[in-house]
Amino acid sequence: MVLFGIFVASAGADPFEVYQTMYRAAFGTSFSWQNTLVRAAPLMLTALCTALPGYLGLIIIGGEGAVVMGGLFAAIVALTMPTAPPIVVLTTMALAGMIAGGVWLMIGGALRHYRAVNETISSLLLNYIAIALLNHLVTSTFRDPESLNHPSTHHIGEANMIGVIPGTDLHWGLVFGIVACVIAWFLMHHTVFGFASQIAGGNVRAAQVAGLPVGRLILIICCAAGAAGGLAGMLEVAAIHGRANDTLNANYGYAGILVAFVARNNPLAIIPVAVLLGGIRASSGLLQRTHELPDATVLVMQGIIFLVILFSETLYGRFSRLQKQGAS
Repeated sequence: MVLFGIFVASAGADPFEVYQTMYRAAFGTSFSWQNTLVRAAPLMLTALCTALPGYLGLIIIGGEGAVVMGGLFAAIVALTMPTAPPIVVLTTMALAGMIAGGVWLMIGGALRHYRAVNETISSLLLNYIAIALLNHLVTSTFRDPESLNHPSTHHIGEANMIGVIPGTDLHWGLVFGIVACVIAWFLMHHTVFGFASQIAGGNVRAAQVAGLPVGRLILIICCAAGAAGGLAGMLEVAAIHGRANDTLNANYGYAGILVAFVARNNPLAIIPVAVLLGGIRASSGLLQRTHELPDATVLVMQGIIFLVILFSETLYGRFSRLQKQGAS
C-alpha cells in the first residue's frame, strides 16, 4: 500500500483519497458489491488454473489461453445447435468449454513430463497461440457479417444466455466459481488423489520410487485446472457477451495468477482474494473519473502486489536457509 501510495502521489493525487475512492467503488454500495462480485467470479476459476498445478510444484500461467479456448469453443458449439433446448445448449457449451480449456493446459503438462519443456514458458506461449486462433476464427470462418467494427461470432441467442441470480444483477458464474473452489479444496486436501499429488509435488523422485503415477497426476491436474479456465470462458460468453470475440482476452487469466499466488494455492483462500482483486479492478473507472488517473492504475497496483509477493518469498527462502546454517 505504501509503494502504491508513492506512485499515486507522484501522479499528483492524494493517496488517502484514492484509497477511499477505491473502497467506495468496490464495496461502498450494493451496486459496487455486485460489480465487484461479477469481476471476482472468473478470477476464482482462473486462479485454479495456477493453484491446482501448484500442488505438483508446477508453475502454470496458461489461464488466459484456457479462458479464450473455452469461450471460443463454447460459442462455436452453441451456434451448431440452433434448435436445441436451452438447457441442452448450455450443458453442451459448458462441457465444450471445459474440454477445450482442459486440453489446452494439459499440453503444457504433457510437454513438461514427457519432453522436460519448462511448463511456465510453454503455458505462456500457448496463451498467444490461443489468442491468435481466436482472432483468426472470429475474423474469418465464424465471423458474423454484421460485426463490422468488432469482429465476433454470431450471437448464441437470448434463450441460451445464463440468467442472473434472483434479486441481484449477478450471473450464476459466481456460484460456479465458489463451488469449483470448494470442490478443488476437498479434492486436494481430503482425498487419496490430493495426497498423492502433494507427495509428487514435494519430491518427484520419491513419488516415482513409491510407485505413484506422476505423469498421470500431472495430466489430470493440468486438465482439471484448464477445465476451470475453460468454464470461465464459457461463462463470459453465456452470461455476459453472448458471442466470442477479443473481449475473452480480458486478462482474467493473468490476474488469476496473482490471486493464486496471494492465496498460496489454497482453493478456499482463492475466494476472498478473488473478491478483493475484483474490487480493485472494479474501481478503475471511478479512479479515472474522480482523480483523473489512467485506467491502468489498478494494473500498477496489481503489479506492485505481485512484485512484493515474489520479493517476500525470496527473502523468506534466504532467511530460512540462513537459520538452518546457523543451527548446524
